[in-house]
Amino acid sequence: MTSASELRSGKGDRDENFPVASWIIHPRHRALILAYYNFVRTADDIADHATLPADEKLRYLDLLEAELLGKGDTQAEAVALRRALAERGMAPRHALDVLIAFRMDVTKLRYETWDEVIHYCRYSAMPVGRFMLDVHGEATSTWAASDALCAGLQINNHLQDCGKDFRELNRVYLPRDALAASGASVEQLGLAQSPPAMLACLQGLAARNEALLNEGRSLAAEIRDVRLGVDVAVIQAYADRIVRLLKVRDPLRERVHLNKLELLTFSLAGIAGELGRRAIGRKAISRPGTAHDA
Repeated sequence: MTSASELRSGKGDRDENFPVASWIIHPRHRALILAYYNFVRTADDIADHATLPADEKLRYLDLLEAELLGKGDTQAEAVALRRALAERGMAPRHALDVLIAFRMDVTKLRYETWDEVIHYCRYSAMPVGRFMLDVHGEATSTWAASDALCAGLQINNHLQDCGKDFRELNRVYLPRDALAASGASVEQLGLAQSPPAMLACLQGLAARNEALLNEGRSLAAEIRDVRLGVDVAVIQAYADRIVRLLKVRDPLRERVHLNKLELLTFSLAGIAGELGRRAIGRKAISRPGTAHDA
């Protein structure tokens, strides 16, 4: 069987919403994180492959899972992640979870409700955050905020790419009940500009997603590792900017991704904000005689 890595779909644009291999992360964690990233991206490219039949996609995803679990050595990304996890004594649960989402991408092209979309995010996005937290030895109490942030990042991406997903993959993550409530139709996603009903639907979903992102806002402060906390603050800054764009722009017609200058600007703002918050926090905690000041 062909190696899964040879099936890479060649997607040139990688989503800035999930910069999991950030330079901010401590170098001791990067090899494991990159192994996870490469595994996930390979599975993603299989699920999104333009010409591979659905049954073949599922066979390749099953093969990645089998080799991640030690049953074979033909798939480089699965073998590399298996070995990297073994070196750290970590289980493959967060990689197995994302494979569930990629199988859904192959077999499920429509979503009825917001809750169905969140269920998809439970496997497509939340495991990424949980994996990062586990790599850094963070408490599982951080998972709730992480899940909200990661789901919000995923839905931002769904809204950003709703036209492309429909045209290229016939895949629609917008809930059917939200489309119906606005009087919009799936077919309108193929247009060069959103009709008023579709625009109302998209911007309404963006507003709902902004509330979800707000549920994850405490995550950076809950994380003990300074580098990871700063990285999360940067990601939150990206997400906030993107959702603000989605609330006022038409993703079928206008740019709703961050350009390089915006990425730099919001990276610096996120870094400065989180480092400043932690510096103030340390001073307050360490100042003598202030144990009850808060």
